[in-house]
Order: sequence, then structure tokens, then C-alpha cells
Amino acid sequence: MMNFIWAGMLIFAFISAAWGGNMLALSNAVMAGASDAVSLCIKLLGALCLWGGLMEIARASGLTRAVSRLFSPLLRRLFPRLQKDSPVLSAVSMNITANLLGLGNAATPLGLAAMRVLQESNPNPAVATDEMVNFVVLNTAALHLVPTTVALLRQEYGAAVPMDIMPAAWLTSAATLAVGLIMAWLLRSSGRKRTVKKRATAARQKNRRHAGWHR
Repeated sequence: MMNFIWAGMLIFAFISAAWGGNMLALSNAVMAGASDAVSLCIKLLGALCLWGGLMEIARASGLTRAVSRLFSPLLRRLFPRLQKDSPVLSAVSMNITANLLGLGNAATPLGLAAMRVLQESNPNPAVATDEMVNFVVLNTAALHLVPTTVALLRQEYGAAVPMDIMPAAWLTSAATLAVGLIMAWLLRSSGRKRTVKKRATAARQKNRRHAGWHR
């Protein structure tokens, strides 16, 4: 879907520039945007490398296990079928830590590793388990205490106080996480009720057929 949206935006921009005789402005904007994108990526790369290295040090020093124990009350509720020493919990814990620090890009590899392990224990690979759904919600909501990446972007574009969005970031990420988990629970409960109802209906129909045969 995003491919079609971006393609549509590009085509619309090209047609609008051609119609209004602004092809030179369009060409300049494309070149300036490409240059700004490269510069921004280079500036963000330093911060991401720093925090990514710190995350690796945390894993090697055993801080990962400490973080896992810290988040264990939450993780036991979200992943009740996983064992305490499961490698998924370590990856999920570090993913949460990276998100808390506002490092969405650093959290992505940890999230992919956790999802791969969850998929390996999935009895039906074509259908996501409850744990996989909860993890996607947890990772997508990205509850964070320090919006590092957003602050870097704000600083790059001239914000006087890049970190003044912290209260808003806390509220929005916490609200997003709460709504996501509640909706996942409601939809899961609704799906289970429909499954039970279908099975009960199928059982009643089967009993009726058997009763008709005996007659």
C-alpha cells in the first residue's frame, strides 16, 4: 500500500509541476531533498551507533538478565506460556529498553530476533500466536522515556529545546500501548467466543444428523 501512496505522490508532483511550468523548481527540490536526507542519515548514524554499542555492552555484561528480571512482572502477563529462561524474554527486554530510550532503529534487530524465536514455537505458522500479537503491539507502541531519535530530528531542524516533547511523548506512548493491548485482548476474546460458538453449532448439527440416521 505504501508503495502505491508514494508512487501516487510522485506522479501527482510531476504532473502538477509540468502543468504549472515549475519543472525547474521540482528538480531543485528533488536534489535538495536528496542532499538533506543523506546529511540527516549521517548525523543520525553516530547516535544510533553509540546507543547500539551500549546495548551490545549491556548484553555482554549481563545487564540484559537484570533488565529481564525488572520487566518480568509485565512479561509474565503478556507472555504467560514462555519459560523464565526463554531467549525470547531477553530479546523482548532489550527491545523494550531500546524503545524506552527512544531508539526505534536499535530496537528493530532485537524485535526481529524475538519474533523469529516466537515463530519457531508457533504450532500454526500461518496464524500469529497471542504472544506474537502482544509483542507486535508492545513494539509498535514503543513506550519511551527519552525520545532520542525525535529529539535529534528536532535539533537538526532548529528546535530551541529538543527535549521539551518528553511529557507529550510519555502520555502518547503510554496511551497507545494501553489501547493496543486492550484492543488485542478484546479481539482475542471475541474470536475465541466465535470459535466456541461455531464448535457448539457444529456439534449440535452432528448430533442431529446422528439422531436422524438412528431413526
